[in-house]
Amino acid sequence: MSEQTLSYSGYVCAPYLHNHESVELKDTWINSKNIEKLFFVTGTFSSESKPYFSDSTNHYLLAKFKDSELISKDLTAHNQEKTSFMFNIKDDLFLREVQGETNFVSVYYLEYGDDDNDYQEIANIFLKRDKIEIAGLGNMKTFCLISPKFTFPYSENIIVIEVASEKSHQSVKKYCDQTRRDVNRKGLTMSNLMSLSILEHLK
Repeated sequence: MSEQTLSYSGYVCAPYLHNHESVELKDTWINSKNIEKLFFVTGTFSSESKPYFSDSTNHYLLAKFKDSELISKDLTAHNQEKTSFMFNIKDDLFLREVQGETNFVSVYYLEYGDDDNDYQEIANIFLKRDKIEIAGLGNMKTFCLISPKFTFPYSENIIVIEVASEKSHQSVKKYCDQTRRDVNRKGLTMSNLMSLSILEHLK
């Protein structure tokens, strides 16, 4: 009996290497009904996560999708030598209207966590930060032609936030770093996985 695969909405981050695979994937996603938003972004990995993703690059396509199963097929068909990341959002912590356009997406992981009270605590801290428009909780899958040296151990405890601000990416990154410190002061170990600065809206 085949195992039923659950499908989620979420985010996908694929390396943009100016090669045939990258360009074809970009064109596919621009024309796909599964893709709600598509951005060209700069990715910055934290010092904690870099050892796990030493093949990281600078530029990525960041897309917001409706169906993770279709994204898995896209990434398998256009697999590359640099890692692609798929973040399946299982639970929305919150969603609200915020002034300004999305210009930054930050991805975090909890070093432990399966406690609804912890997630509620984090959601409450995020809610106090008026530039955060979306926060979601989920897991991460990676796609790469080359097997990683180390397995990332926190793939099941991923938090993704979207930030809308007219300020510089540097300023928004500081804002997110301060938010993370606020969470950690509560005794919850939330670390930054990657920061994605939006350079261009493609869709």
